[in-house]
Amino acid sequence: MILNPLPESAAPSPPPSWYWSLPYVAVALFVATMAALLWLTHRQDSEEQRATLINDVLWMEQNLSFQFERNSELLAQLGPSLLKSTALGATTEARLRQALDAESGLVRLLWLREDGSVRGAQPPYTDSHLVGEAGGTFPSSAAYRMSRALGRPSYSDAYAVIDNQTQFEVHVPVFEGGHYLGSVVGVYSLNNLLSRQVPWWFSERYRVSVTNNLGVEIAAKSKVSPLSSLTYEMALDPPGHGLTLTVTAYKSEVRWISLLLMGSLGVLAAAIVWSLWQLRRHMQRRQAAEHALRAEHAFRKAMEDSLNTGMRARDLKGRITYVNPAFCRMVGWSADELVGLLPPMPYWAPEALEHTLTVHNMVLGGQAPAQGMEIRLMRRDGERFDALLIEAPLIDSDGKHIGWMGSMVDVTEQKRAQELARQQQERLQATARLVTMGEMASTLAHELNQPLAAISSYNTGCLNMIEHGQLSQTELTGVLEKIGKQAQRAGQIIRRIHAFVRRSEPKCEPVDLNLILREAVGLVEPDAQRRGVHIQIDLEEPLPTVAADPVMLEQVAINLIRNGMDAMADVPREHCMLSLSTRLQDGMVVLSVADRGKGIPPEVAEKLFAPFFTTKEEGMGMGLNICRSIAELHRGRLSFEPNPGGGTIFNFSLPTLPS
Repeated sequence: MILNPLPESAAPSPPPSWYWSLPYVAVALFVATMAALLWLTHRQDSEEQRATLINDVLWMEQNLSFQFERNSELLAQLGPSLLKSTALGATTEARLRQALDAESGLVRLLWLREDGSVRGAQPPYTDSHLVGEAGGTFPSSAAYRMSRALGRPSYSDAYAVIDNQTQFEVHVPVFEGGHYLGSVVGVYSLNNLLSRQVPWWFSERYRVSVTNNLGVEIAAKSKVSPLSSLTYEMALDPPGHGLTLTVTAYKSEVRWISLLLMGSLGVLAAAIVWSLWQLRRHMQRRQAAEHALRAEHAFRKAMEDSLNTGMRARDLKGRITYVNPAFCRMVGWSADELVGLLPPMPYWAPEALEHTLTVHNMVLGGQAPAQGMEIRLMRRDGERFDALLIEAPLIDSDGKHIGWMGSMVDVTEQKRAQELARQQQERLQATARLVTMGEMASTLAHELNQPLAAISSYNTGCLNMIEHGQLSQTELTGVLEKIGKQAQRAGQIIRRIHAFVRRSEPKCEPVDLNLILREAVGLVEPDAQRRGVHIQIDLEEPLPTVAADPVMLEQVAINLIRNGMDAMADVPREHCMLSLSTRLQDGMVVLSVADRGKGIPPEVAEKLFAPFFTTKEEGMGMGLNICRSIAELHRGRLSFEPNPGGGTIFNFSLPTLPS
């Protein structure tokens, strides 16, 4: 059935477009506000963590500075007793042990004379514990000179020792009564200093490392890499010399409360949005259904009004249930007159009633071909027309087969155009044959003149001999036989020309391609002799027959042979060889024509088969195009390829008849 328009009063007025956007906007604002609050909280936590880091680093800096100052004071106090006494007393040794306590960070003490030479060391040492560039520079002469010149403690550069340790020195000058006695040198282990001076609670929070002026890490409290990007750097002064103290916070604990709060808000917002969406769908269900019906009706109406293809639906019994306007215009009956009718239909042509009924039964039996069927129908005014009918099963919304939907296209004009094109092609082929005969006329006239001249000569000689009474019966019989042979030869030439140029309806019959090729050679042989072209024939025997029109095949053979001779126009006569061969290949009978010309250039090969394209000064440009059309008409193929010996090979292939 065709849907009727819905009444306008049945459609409720829809709410404004912004009406349903307000709840979503409110939920979005609520979620955005909570997200901003959590972000601000996280940012505040980060700032607090950074402030705590700075405070802790400053505390550690003060602790290290205090330790360095205390050690320098202790070394200054030890100086006079170490430099003036020849032997260390019990008090001095006790103070030395106190200075070398593990908590101080000092691993060795040296006391230097006034000239900088080492007077003593605790514990004793050798240079074997030094590595790299530090070897031979211990203790630091630069730090010694600096402390003596400034009169206060001076620190040396850091240097590497064995076991991947790093050390630096503090040189404390010792004066008495304004007189310089020498220096006391304290050797710090940077690794021990970090290990002892960084408390456990600091190590739990941060990773402490020291880098040199090249950015290379030379000591660290922990080997574990931190997972946080919160870092604070400060110059380690003293000892200075480009050393940098880097403190990096470990990743803070996950704030589960904030995450749970944010997750709960997200779930709650999603639930609210889902509830609003379901509510909106529920409230708009009827309105959406009516809108869909209106849209479907408008779509179908527009489609029906714009189609030129006739659409017709039938149930399983063949009863018409729907026709579109194009179908009605095509047959001349209205939809009201057609819907509900059972076969036979009023638009079935009486003369094709039996065939149309057969097609109808095929459709109802599900045997209609997918490519469609052509039938002859009748309009209401009696005019006949040809239609292409394509049928498909009609399935309802439950997947049940309820009938058949057919589309019908009027192909009357298309068939007329095809028939006109076929007739034009036939005329063109006939014209091409006439042109070919015209080009060969002088050669054929010379060929025909030879038997006629022979007949005339034999006749004149016979009359003269009869007149003088010199002709016996045996001689007369021989002369008459020669005259008959020449007459047969002339008649054969005329029959060949007549069969080739006459117009006839195309026919399809079993044809021996070898016989056709011999006939074609017989027509072109005089022209070949005149041009000095030697034709070499290699025919496969026996060759299966093909279903074709013999005149058309002969036309293809003559065109290909003459094209081959034209291609060798500039070739010396002793090299003018045209090879003709036939063979059976992959179920196809193939005719090959090979010349020894210059070949076909690539720019010519692209448009060789195009209509009206020619490389000859007086050519029509239709020869190869007609040959390819004939090949396609016979379900064959025309192609070309380079000749290995020079020139071109044209291959004309046709399917064989089934055995």
